[in-house]
Amino acid sequence: MFRKSIYKSPSQLRAMVPAGTATAAALAEARRLLQVGATPLELDAAAERVIVEHGGRSNFQLVPGYRHTLCVSVDDDVVHGIPGDRPFGPGDIVSVDGGAEVDGWNGDSAFTVVLPDPERPELVATRTELARVTERSLWVGVAALARAKHLNEVGAAIEDYVRGEGEYGILRDYVGHGIGRTMHEEPPVFNYRVNRRGAEVRPGLVVAIEPMIVGGSIATFIQDDDWTVTTEDGADAAHVEHSVAVHEGGVWVLTAEDGGAAALAEFGIVPVPIA
Repeated sequence: MFRKSIYKSPSQLRAMVPAGTATAAALAEARRLLQVGATPLELDAAAERVIVEHGGRSNFQLVPGYRHTLCVSVDDDVVHGIPGDRPFGPGDIVSVDGGAEVDGWNGDSAFTVVLPDPERPELVATRTELARVTERSLWVGVAALARAKHLNEVGAAIEDYVRGEGEYGILRDYVGHGIGRTMHEEPPVFNYRVNRRGAEVRPGLVVAIEPMIVGGSIATFIQDDDWTVTTEDGADAAHVEHSVAVHEGGVWVLTAEDGGAAALAEFGIVPVPIA
């Protein structure tokens, strides 16, 4: 049974809004700069600048042994890729993960994009479909959260959707999490069906939903840098994430610039700002 402390008070939910806003702004700037020829380190520096401008600091840099603002994972790297100076190439599938801490509260978010490559349209199409499925699985999960009684309904909804889209793998070793005073808190947020109900979904629950989907086997290994998680079979990977708050008025995606309104419209859900 989860402790009552996993649920935030109304004032604590309000306090989390600036961290979500800073995270969203930093990731938006990284997305804007992500193009062929740019480097992960350039995105990293830009994201840190934006977070500081919003009165925050990178919560990734608070993780022992990690000194960057972002994780940038390319092609068969799934998560936790360390930013370097190798330029992005045509056709790369790139996942960017980052977060901000503002006044002691945290936000965490990730996105995946596929860079254009006129010389390899089939590769781009395959990777774009993987990115699309992963992105939509996130919003399927958020929509499930908005209607759920228990948290593990989210993972069941994500798995059902992904399985219906083709032969994709859902990583099981890495899952979403609660978020608040620290970036990673209880409860776990699975991206697949499990044989228990999970935490009660009620006002005060704040979680980071983050599907990690691969185009092949879910077996992974950690690179010699002790961070980067890579698929064993070299299959492409995608990773997306948003921090989502449940409150008295409904749900609000803290790390989306519009609270999730555009993406949730197709599910008939209207996110409500935290008052």
